[in-house]
Amino acid sequence: MREALSLLVAENLVQTQAQRGFHVTPMSLGDMRDLAATRIALESEALRQSVLNGDAEWEARIVSSFHRLSLIEEPTMRDPARWFNEWEPVNRGFHEALISACSSVWIRRFLSILYVHMERYRRLTAMHNPPTRNVHEEHLALRDSALARDAERCAALMAEHIESSISVVREFGLLR
Repeated sequence: MREALSLLVAENLVQTQAQRGFHVTPMSLGDMRDLAATRIALESEALRQSVLNGDAEWEARIVSSFHRLSLIEEPTMRDPARWFNEWEPVNRGFHEALISACSSVWIRRFLSILYVHMERYRRLTAMHNPPTRNVHEEHLALRDSALARDAERCAALMAEHIESSISVVREFGLLR
């Protein structure tokens, strides 16, 4: 148990207090903004590289991961509490497919870490998405811009996609 907790401490998902044990790292709007800004910077660059370097296999990964995501998005939007745990790895697979032709191993590695940290915030916002937000349409636009090889549009859409979760947190007053 202590070894597992030590790994979570190393990932900053859990914090330790002397003589008091362990607790989950608190969530805050400031932390979410920082994670999102860092993810946007790195993921935008990864998308640009992927669009430039992508080949037919990269396109196939995007198409197939988007198809899997499309199958689960509708039930997830109807009942996020029930479907989130199944949706999350499929959503991650789509995002990983988009950046899979990025030549930088370090960017992909850092994005993987950021993605794990942002999952806590996605879990929170998934239960509160306003009807004006259509995550499926956001993913569709990302797919289409990537396949059209429009790197700048794809990067801009990704920034909007990530920032929309911050808007949900603000709109519903979920964090301070």
